[in-house]
Amino acid sequence: MNYRKVGPRRASPVKRKGGFLGRVISLILVVVAAMYAFWFVALIGLKWIDPPTTAVQVERRLEALAAHRPYHKRYAFVPLSSISRDLQHAVLAAEDERFYQHHGVDWTEVQKVVDKDLDRGELGRGGSTITQQLVKNLFLMTSRSVVRKAIEFTLTYPADFILGKRRELELYLNVIEWGPGIYGAEAAANYYYHVPAAQVGREEAARLAAIIPAPLKRRPGRMEEYSAEILERMQRLGW
Repeated sequence: MNYRKVGPRRASPVKRKGGFLGRVISLILVVVAAMYAFWFVALIGLKWIDPPTTAVQVERRLEALAAHRPYHKRYAFVPLSSISRDLQHAVLAAEDERFYQHHGVDWTEVQKVVDKDLDRGELGRGGSTITQQLVKNLFLMTSRSVVRKAIEFTLTYPADFILGKRRELELYLNVIEWGPGIYGAEAAANYYYHVPAAQVGREEAARLAAIIPAPLKRRPGRMEEYSAEILERMQRLGW
């Protein structure tokens, strides 16, 4: 009787492909878990530590380098008590008047935005709360994508829980863009009105709040119509 020697079987191409795909997925999951761990630790630290920079500030510097144009950063972090109540109220009225009534995402506002988009038959923008904008500024970029929006959404509720409303507002007013290289209320007040943020009046506050949606294009002196609308909202809200 003849016996034929049988060697080790080779893995089929399908199995090899499946094993490689599994390793790639595992690696992606590890990276995602590490990123979220970093973000959560960062949020805990930001409860007490003022950020020296943000993701959006880094993005703007890189854009300037890529375009070979000069970049001058103006950024001075000040406590919330050093930002005028008029400016605080103007920003809340313009960007998130239900800030103290939601836990990071304002579903009432989201529904309004969705209804408007359905009426127009196109996808618009808006509806982001101060918490969502803060998360984007701290950790993400300004480019619009489903992935970025998903990450922003998943971090919004933890940010609201960890930071609390007062610290959220303090961080937001200090890190958001108010013009090319201008970050935060103190830098904006100094640049546009040559006063500290504590001395910004009601009219100036409304004009500063009016440029937040498009800070690289808008200027306070040109925002008569929208600033008047913000002043009306402030009056309606009892501010």
